[in-house]
Amino acid sequence: MKKRTVTVVICAALALSACQSQPVSQSVVDRNAEFGCVAGTVGGAIVGGMVGATIGAGTGQIAAIGGGIGVGGLLGNRLACR
Repeated sequence: MKKRTVTVVICAALALSACQSQPVSQSVVDRNAEFGCVAGTVGGAIVGGMVGATIGAGTGQIAAIGGGIGVGGLLGNRLACR
């Protein structure tokens, strides 16, 4: 995939994630918060893995992908699960 395509897809996903309506009850608030937390963690891991895939070659690239997944998941979790 070209970097431009990846950038457009990521921007579109972030723009769509902002289109949530206001919840009605506390149980809906809890479910939305949990979904946002999971989505942030998974999204961060995906983006981190894609960034890691652009670094290195061979065994180093595999380590970079693994590190990118770990760091991206952690950052996505920290940002989404406040």
